[in-house]
Amino acid sequence: MASTTSQIKDSESLKEFNNKTDRNQKALKLLKETKILNITKLANMLVDLFGLEEGFKKVGKGKHEGQEVELYILALDGYITFNLVSKKENFECHADRAKNPVATVVVKVKEDKILKILSKIIRSKANLFGLAKLAPKILFGKIKIKGSIGAALTLVKCLMIGKNDIYKTKF
Repeated sequence: MASTTSQIKDSESLKEFNNKTDRNQKALKLLKETKILNITKLANMLVDLFGLEEGFKKVGKGKHEGQEVELYILALDGYITFNLVSKKENFECHADRAKNPVATVVVKVKEDKILKILSKIIRSKANLFGLAKLAPKILFGKIKIKGSIGAALTLVKCLMIGKNDIYKTKF
């Protein structure tokens, strides 16, 4: 009888432990999803407020218009999908997997370095030197491009706002 009582207590404590760990896992997953959604919203706002038309005009001239490029952030296990468009006003990204991606950009950095890397890319100028800043990150494996490199670089050029007048003003 004593062993049965201890087995019942053990099974109840095991259920309680499983419930707590399940809740913790759900909370961590929700936190990661929230971070992905915030990065998505930030990208939309930055392009809307500070984005430059010249990167988008090049999309219209090329073969990439209407194609999807997805950004996979490994540390957050989340995707952001960008549709390549020829007008800045039509730009919108969303936080989910692409249905038919032409390219996938994988960011392999620790969670606390994600915004730093994305910020460096976004604040760069959309020219050859700005793209050259990406080379070390690609060579050292922090960023990996699967699929069409041209489509991925076109997206990066659209996101780069370093030529905006806001960077010329002195505060």
